[in-house]
Amino acid sequence: MAQVTIYIPNDLESKIKEKASALNLSISKFISTLLEQKVQNEWSPSSRKLAGAWDDDFPTLEEIRANQGEDVPREAF
Repeated sequence: MAQVTIYIPNDLESKIKEKASALNLSISKFISTLLEQKVQNEWSPSSRKLAGAWDDDFPTLEEIRANQGEDVPREAF
């Protein structure tokens, strides 16, 4: 496993330590998890499971807009 040295402000270090501790993670694991999320190229498995999870009777755009009334005309420039 590679080691990387970075320089961060002291206040950011404090926040990282607090968050990592709250999640019961080492600072190294916390930071590597954040970096993995930022460079990830695909949807997570939990996100992919949501595709198609809604009911088939979801209203169409026309049904959603049916009760919104008429738009006000735009001003001429």
